[in-house]
Parts: sequence; structure tokens; C-alpha cells
Amino acid sequence: MLDVRRMQVLRAVVNSGSVSAAANNLGYTPSAISQQLSTLEREAGVSLLEKVGRGVRPTSAGMMLAERAGDLSELLSRTETELAKLRAGNSGVLRLRFFQSASVALIPPAVATFRARYPQVRLDLGMQEDGMLERLAEGEADLAVIVVGREARSVPGVRLLHLVDEPYRVVLPVGHPLCEEDQIDLARLSEESWIQESMSSGPCAESLYDAFAAAGFTPHVALESDSAQSSQGFVAAGMGISLIPRLGLDPVHPGVEVRPLRNPEPVRRIHVAVRESLVNAPNTVGLLQALREAART
Repeated sequence: MLDVRRMQVLRAVVNSGSVSAAANNLGYTPSAISQQLSTLEREAGVSLLEKVGRGVRPTSAGMMLAERAGDLSELLSRTETELAKLRAGNSGVLRLRFFQSASVALIPPAVATFRARYPQVRLDLGMQEDGMLERLAEGEADLAVIVVGREARSVPGVRLLHLVDEPYRVVLPVGHPLCEEDQIDLARLSEESWIQESMSSGPCAESLYDAFAAAGFTPHVALESDSAQSSQGFVAAGMGISLIPRLGLDPVHPGVEVRPLRNPEPVRRIHVAVRESLVNAPNTVGLLQALREAART
């Protein structure tokens, strides 16, 4: 195995033209330089220098190694510069994954804020509904915005950080009698027909069914929709009412009214999952801060 430091000594000798000149430039004795060169020749298995008068000149192998030593020096310099930027949090790539409704009102402002503060950091963005914790654990993503159910699932190598408890709102067709009220008790909706998304399983369904149980009823689900937008469309058509999280209400359908709930107010618990090794990295800290700011608006 070639020693990079000895290659740099060879480079100094080739550039200066003699062992004594290189020793003077490097602050070593000529004997120490000669020992380094002898060891490097044994490692290379070929002669690297030949005497010319009072100086030396490189063989073909010596010239090649001296040139490679220069390449390595430049590479190490660039590497140190890039590492310094990474330590300062102003370069690199962060891979962020998120669920669909977060892509409307949460992720875009957070990304805009982060890019303004860290213009040299590239964000790799992707929408995903399932398997995000596994992607992080396998190193295929760095952060993921997820919804957590009754109990946060523990995955080795991944840390969960609370972002926001996002309230659900009741969406009513225009003209519904409860549109006259500013805030509605959940129990008063027990006789309604419901248009709901994801009522069969998952953390969102858990949050909703826990709220319905606390209000003392089980909803009659007339239709399971595939998105918040389609739920609003069916509500506007008079087919029922719906509970939609705040992030899913941008934009609001012109044929519906939106009201807050109480006793209880259903929420979905949004967390950011982060690879454990990146939790304290400056880039990660900056992106988490941008996400928290966007979640508060």
C-alpha cells in the first residue's frame, strides 16, 4: 500500500530538483527525506528517482506518482472544504418524504423558508403514504413527515419528533342548519351521514374513532373518499358531512362551510421522523425549524 505522505515528499523532491532543496522546503533533514523515498520505492517496487549531476530527476514511475500526489492533494483540499461547509450547514443534500395533504400547506412554505436560509443545500422531495419509517431505517431517506396513531412505533435508528397536533374541522354543505354556529360539539353530528377518507385503518382512522367514542357515537359512513378534495365535493353535493384536517382544506370548496369542533376536538398527531445519525446536523436542524414555523401558521 502506497503511503500518501511519502508520495507528497516525492512530489516535493521532483518539484525542487534535489533532496537537499526538498529537505529545506519541508523542514526535514536530507537523511530523513532519503529514508522516506527509499521506503516509498520499496512500496512501489520500482525506482522512482535517478541521479543527474548534483540533483535528481524522476523516472517515469516517479513522475506518475508525483503527479498523482498532486491530484490527491487537490482532492483532500476540496474534501476539507466540503466538510467545512457540511459542518456549517450550508451544503449537501437532504431527502425529505411526506404524505399527500402535507404537500399543500405545510411542505411548500417550509421548503421556501429553508432554501432562503440554506441556498447551497439541495432538497430531494418525495410524496409517500406508506413505509416511510422503513425507508429511513434503510437509509433511503433522511426525514419524513408522518402521522402517528395512538402509540408511536419505534424503529431502530430513527427518532420521532413531535411537529404539531393538527385539528380536524367539520365540513358542512352550504345551508346546513349548523352553519349558523361558530363552533360545534362533536356529539351533535351523531345522526349525520359521513363522507370520510381513510376510515378503515391507520393512524388517522384511530384519531377519528377515538374522538367519536369520546363523543358517544359511531358514525354512519356513507362513502369513503380517496382525498380531502373529493370529500368536499360530495359534501357540497349534499351527500353528507366530513371531518377534514386543516392541511386538507386548502382550497375550500365554494359549496361547503367549515367550522371548528369541540368536546372533543379531533386532532391528528404529525411528527417528523429523522435518521438518528442526522438529528443534530446543522442542515437537519434548519429544516426542522422551517417545518415547525410552517406548522404554526
